[in-house]
Amino acid sequence: MYIENKTLKNYISVWLFISFWLVALMIIVGGLTRLTDSGLSITQWQLFTGIFPPLTETSWNHYFDLYKKIPEYQLQNFSMSISEFKIIFWWEYIHRLLGRIIGLSFLIPLIFFTYKIGFLKVKFFYLIFILISFQGFIGWYMVSSGLVDRVDVSHFRLSLHLIIAFIILSLIYWSYLSLNVKSNFKDKINYIFPLIFIILIFFQIAIGAFVSGMDAGKIYNSWPLMGLKYFPDDSLIIDLFSLSAFNNPSLVQFIHRNLAYLIFIFYLYILFKVYKNSFVKLYTIVNTVGILLILQIFLGILTLLFGAKIIISSLHQISSIFLVCSSIYFLFINKKIS
Repeated sequence: MYIENKTLKNYISVWLFISFWLVALMIIVGGLTRLTDSGLSITQWQLFTGIFPPLTETSWNHYFDLYKKIPEYQLQNFSMSISEFKIIFWWEYIHRLLGRIIGLSFLIPLIFFTYKIGFLKVKFFYLIFILISFQGFIGWYMVSSGLVDRVDVSHFRLSLHLIIAFIILSLIYWSYLSLNVKSNFKDKINYIFPLIFIILIFFQIAIGAFVSGMDAGKIYNSWPLMGLKYFPDDSLIIDLFSLSAFNNPSLVQFIHRNLAYLIFIFYLYILFKVYKNSFVKLYTIVNTVGILLILQIFLGILTLLFGAKIIISSLHQISSIFLVCSSIYFLFINKKIS
């Protein structure tokens, strides 16, 4: 992306920088909302009136009465007090408020930059804004799945919600790199390798959302074996080749573990190619990706061993943000110059 006006270019860079960290914060808060089972505490989609939290006991009782009507309360949290409800309410409220802040903080500067440099220069940013808006719809689509006949949201919808968040984060970061980083040196590996690597990372994030959505991290809390075996003893290997595998917590955890091993092996192959060809300018970033990948795997193991405790699980998700960003950067600097 080329913008002649240096002042506007700096403004856009700052805007993208702030947007990036807001989305990253949104992912972290969203993860904590899920880990604290807070996502169903607000049972209505209130785009405008929902901006204001309940401020009186009457308002709090109203929201609590609505929560009492859904299966999560009736089957699981029937002994919950209103003070306990307020805790899970605030997590979901902050999550939704952040979504509104992200939408407005992206749209208002976008309109300004469109006026200043024209639609064609910023059309890619409109795609990002459409995704941000769509993400709000997907968030409600996810929540609505947990209001009837089940005590949790659909793990498929949860996964979709998380993947879109990471896509938005990646597109914002890619745009920032396009403005501020030159990729004009000759030593590059084949673009397909970092591309496959980031695709594998995204697939792993999707499976990780399945693990979270089904509380699959709270079973088989051992490593490297699942209990006494490598393969879970409550499933059959043939079940892996059925779509029903994604509804089986044990198999989902098995897939998540083994995809991590596959990603690490593929990373070692990329590392080998970089060092074999003495691509010195790639050493720092490829080593950074490796360190973050090892950290991510280590935190994943700790998450299992400690039964998906909130702090460790949240750190596992936070580290995934840094892993994705380093992988996106690695992809960016190996792209072909048009």
